[in-house]
Amino acid sequence: MHIGAARLFLYLPEAQSLKDRRQVARSLSARIRNKFNVAAAEDTEDEVWQRLTLLVCAASSEAAHANSMLSQVVSFVEETRPDLELLDYQVEIISGV
Repeated sequence: MHIGAARLFLYLPEAQSLKDRRQVARSLSARIRNKFNVAAAEDTEDEVWQRLTLLVCAASSEAAHANSMLSQVVSFVEETRPDLELLDYQVEIISGV
């Protein structure tokens, strides 16, 4: 079993409050979960309203498949949410679980 974990760092230029950021986080997390059958959640460590860190986790029997799923999630976020700016992302594959 292989676990793929991704951390997406997003900039929300339109967010004016914590409520705005949470709305984007909930909406985007739900869309990712429904489309890709992965776990997705907001990292609540960010104190700035216009920054959102989204955590995504995928499990697969092949490491390449887990990596591919996470790459598709990143592409999905970039394509479907042009109002958000993807600042950076990190992917880690944990094998042998």
